[in-house]
Amino acid sequence: IDIDGSKCVERVWLLRPFVACLPAWFRFMQCLRRYRDSREAFPHLANAAKYATTFFVITFSFLNLQYAKNNPEEDPSVYFYLWISASIFSSLYSYIWDLKMDWGLFDRNAGENRFLREEIVYSSTAFYYIAIVEDFVLRFGWALSMSLTEMGYVHGDLMVSILSPLEVMRRFVWNFFRLENEHLNNCGRFRAVRDISVAPIDSSDQTHILRLMDEPLTPHDLNRNRRNKMTGGGGIGKKIPNLTFQPSRSVDEQASLILASLGTR
Repeated sequence: IDIDGSKCVERVWLLRPFVACLPAWFRFMQCLRRYRDSREAFPHLANAAKYATTFFVITFSFLNLQYAKNNPEEDPSVYFYLWISASIFSSLYSYIWDLKMDWGLFDRNAGENRFLREEIVYSSTAFYYIAIVEDFVLRFGWALSMSLTEMGYVHGDLMVSILSPLEVMRRFVWNFFRLENEHLNNCGRFRAVRDISVAPIDSSDQTHILRLMDEPLTPHDLNRNRRNKMTGGGGIGKKIPNLTFQPSRSVDEQASLILASLGTR
């Protein structure tokens, strides 16, 4: 049976650019949703614009392929130059966003960490410089692919097989520095701490802490614990010094104070 694969491609020619736009479309809509919830134009609308550039790249690429297919003898059309321009703009936009927003690099207060940021987690600054170069090369990998395939040095399918794993590696490296920057931002905004107490807590302490978090504290409970401590009686009051009930504090805050006292034993 002679099967012509081009016939299958022709039947879904309009579906291919639509499917290619879906990942960027999902992230684009997420950014718009975050803007609607927070009413913060930056960074949400700016991030949405970054994903919107992908739509132009895919659209002009599709139009260029259709024009070249229908007019094989003519020079490159205007769609070709629009595609190249959109690709350069999209890659440059994404690259700058990677460095400034996702990784937090090129901070003015970087100090001795030139071109980086004031605080870094990894032991050597060389890791950051290598990642900057690697991200740039792979962000513009499409240019190398187009040059080699157009000149006939490498087949298009082979370039896809080479660039796809490299793109996975780029995103893998990107994750490390993105998570590092997010953690440092959380520490700076007091949403996370670098040092976490690992003082052991015995089973009786843990049971009591869970009960405190589930049940409201009363002055009678804390006064009883304080009396047990003063008289040398048993119970957790013997282990927690100087606890006083303050109505202005929530149950979670008072439970946190108890946990902190246990960790200093």
